[in-house]
Amino acid sequence: MHLQMHHLNWLAILVAAISTMVVGFLWYSPLLFAKAWMREMGYDPNDKARTDEMKKGAGSAYAGSLVASLLSAFTLALILHGLRAEDLHSGLMTSFHVWLGFVATVQLTGALFSKHSRKLYTINTGYQLVCYLVMGAILTVWR
Repeated sequence: MHLQMHHLNWLAILVAAISTMVVGFLWYSPLLFAKAWMREMGYDPNDKARTDEMKKGAGSAYAGSLVASLLSAFTLALILHGLRAEDLHSGLMTSFHVWLGFVATVQLTGALFSKHSRKLYTINTGYQLVCYLVMGAILTVWR
């Protein structure tokens, strides 16, 4: 299969990657799952020293996360292009199946061996599901 890279929408790939950061800021905010995630990770939100320590390392974590999101968006764009997924429904279904077959299963294996709770797995994997669906929507609708 010959994939022509110049037919990819590079701006859509960038926006799809950035969208994961936006979803993450909301998903892991106090509006949604911040408290539950911190509790499941064993962090005390009232421990100011630990919270400050987490904030110090956040810049490099966000940078690494953005690079990972760029790779994910690019790879998803290649898959969608290869499958000729050009409408919202096919973009969402493909993204869901990529998430189910690769992300959810890999995260499940990691959670099982690290003995993380089912709740933490659900929070983290739910975030990834939303990210893949948003990326798939952006990559198929934005032509």
